[in-house]
Amino acid sequence: MTFDELKHQDLGCVRAEIRSGQYTGHTAGLGGRTLQANLAILPVSHALDFMRFCQRNPKPCPIVGVSDTGNPMVSTLGEDIDIRTDVPAYYVYRNGELSETVTDLKDLWREDFVTFALGCSFTFEHALQTAGIPVWHIENNTTVPMFATNIATVPAGPFAGPMVVSMRAIPNDRIADVIEISKNFPLAHGAPVHLSDPKKIGIHDLSRPDWGDPAPVPDGTTPIFWACGVTPQAAIVQAKPPICITHKPGHMLITDIADNAETPIHPSNQNPTGEK
Repeated sequence: MTFDELKHQDLGCVRAEIRSGQYTGHTAGLGGRTLQANLAILPVSHALDFMRFCQRNPKPCPIVGVSDTGNPMVSTLGEDIDIRTDVPAYYVYRNGELSETVTDLKDLWREDFVTFALGCSFTFEHALQTAGIPVWHIENNTTVPMFATNIATVPAGPFAGPMVVSMRAIPNDRIADVIEISKNFPLAHGAPVHLSDPKKIGIHDLSRPDWGDPAPVPDGTTPIFWACGVTPQAAIVQAKPPICITHKPGHMLITDIADNAETPIHPSNQNPTGEK
């Protein structure tokens, strides 16, 4: 199915299209009122440092699920989620360099992999649309623009780097509404981290995003920036693990969890290294 067709389908249909490899596009606006998640899949040797990185940087990296080591089924996020097939497209990094883009992980999966699922700002976009606030990239079938900033993250082990943000142009008379709505989704980055002048956070050209597609900022609107779960991809470049797999930006895991859930993580699923 096309994106426009999938927008009107239930989550089961959307997941089936992704799992079969029939749909490999972005997921903004798909799956209804459910939590979407960014991914980072790492060898267990790097998992604890990465978890520390996320805990020290909860705004861009809100952890919503962690798998058991070697298990591709992330049961805390849904009854039948297979991390090897249920994301439309994946980036594969080797020693910090992006080496390939794939649509499934069947040939790459390893018994020492740990999957981290991080909240995504796509989750609150349905609430914005319900409130009558336009979301340009959904309406125009593009991927939200994302930018590396001059906002430094708190390092953990080899993981460090700049915060990445996503941008949406919001009508000036709806800015207060957007802030109020998005702050109710703490597992999806919550309220914005910056409003208006992008140069203050190190972004000099909104027409050239580091990830995603350009989006206009028409007269009468203001660029609003949210912390983004692509932040770990910038940290991975610095950490240089032998292998790391992430989602392709904009191509998320759609979970079974309601988008207004406050704590989807199960305590028993928070010990990826097996430490006592």
